[in-house]
Amino acid sequence: MNLLLAAKIVWASGVIGWYLIRIPFERKVKRERVVDVRDRLRETVLLMCSTCGLGIVPLLWATSRVFNFANYPYSWVQFALGTAVFIFSLWLFRRTHKDLGKNWSVTLEIKDSHKLITGGVYRHVRHPMYSAFFLWALAQLILIPNWIAGPAGFIGFGILFAFRVGREEAMMLDTFGKEYQDYMARTARVVPGIY
Repeated sequence: MNLLLAAKIVWASGVIGWYLIRIPFERKVKRERVVDVRDRLRETVLLMCSTCGLGIVPLLWATSRVFNFANYPYSWVQFALGTAVFIFSLWLFRRTHKDLGKNWSVTLEIKDSHKLITGGVYRHVRHPMYSAFFLWALAQLILIPNWIAGPAGFIGFGILFAFRVGREEAMMLDTFGKEYQDYMARTARVVPGIY
């Protein structure tokens, strides 16, 4: 099989896997009553940035020739490493949803029965779902041999992260107060022991 075609198949499989992981959790949380919603328009714009970098730009690379001028030589090592990182990101993505349960939402929301989750993967970092998305962006960078489509995930998701994480933590502090403050003191944001 052509190595470039294999990379496209792995990327597409990862995106489909992400969607399939999220479906059952989306169904569960729709039944929950939301008591606090923050920055709906801002959230929509940030989600569009992330979708563009992790979805639209690499989809254009995979299905058209629009970015072919920015392709570079590719190796089996890159393919294998990118595939492994993508698989790990999907595992972490599923685990974060499972640990959060009904407390999960796409945008900044607090549910009526919201609880602060500090166990499972949340024992190590406050935002492991963001860690999973950064791993997806890293997998895309390694897996897609293109100077535009490869780093687009870091740019798109990086914008969302930069403009959301502080507001999310402020919302959690408003909701959980000292409990969240203590949790912040003992955990990193996205990389255990580092940041």
